[in-house]
Amino acid sequence: MTQDVGTGDSSERPIRLGGALITMVEPHRGREVAYNRWYERDHFYAGCMIGAWTIQGSRYVATRDLKALRYPKNSPICPDPTGGSYIAIYWILAGRLAEWIRWGTDQVRWLHEHGRMFADRDHVHTAMYRFQTEYRARPDGIPIELALDHHSPYLVFAIGRPRGGRTLDEVDGFLRTRALGEVAAAFAPVPLLGDAPIDVPREDDSDRFALLSFVDAEIGDVWGSTFENLGRDLAARDVADLLFVSPFRKTIVGTDAYTDRLW
Repeated sequence: MTQDVGTGDSSERPIRLGGALITMVEPHRGREVAYNRWYERDHFYAGCMIGAWTIQGSRYVATRDLKALRYPKNSPICPDPTGGSYIAIYWILAGRLAEWIRWGTDQVRWLHEHGRMFADRDHVHTAMYRFQTEYRARPDGIPIELALDHHSPYLVFAIGRPRGGRTLDEVDGFLRTRALGEVAAAFAPVPLLGDAPIDVPREDDSDRFALLSFVDAEIGDVWGSTFENLGRDLAARDVADLLFVSPFRKTIVGTDAYTDRLW
């Protein structure tokens, strides 16, 4: 009997992104090395990656030179522009987001109960998101499902709010006219469960959207032409207001690189 091994047609995209956990955290000063080691040697796996339906995960860091590029300066997402040093992102398989949120909530509660958490850090923005759409630099470029494993050296994270009367579809129409890095994705927020750990702040974010842009070029070469004026242009077209925009660089796994350059 001949085994059916399938067509091998990757255009079918049987593995599709359904949602994401995006968590931006600030370690307490003097505890940045301990935090970095706890997160990448324990929590990155125990809190997320061991869960069924987790496709990928990756971490990024905002060093002080990248924080200097953030805007707006009075961001309601990150009121202290020197905060939010680390961001971790996890991709969840399409069709399994609700199931994963239930698992993730239970898992983190279990980790709290067994002394596996790290007290000396603050959640700046931690939220679940449902995937909306992707933006590729080239039609046959990197699909969003592979973005975290592609290991772009930079990530730009933005949170915005459509202006009154505007919709996410109108935001999408505007973003499709822009260069947004090698590949980017837009997301809509999903409420946390009521029994989620109390150290994760609840935010009224139902009217917001998130944008993750993965950048292969040096950030200084593209920031001015691609991201610096994105918020101004969205506002000028009366489409949306960006509440937080920040570049991050990929962490170097297994090292404490950048922990001495956060502030």
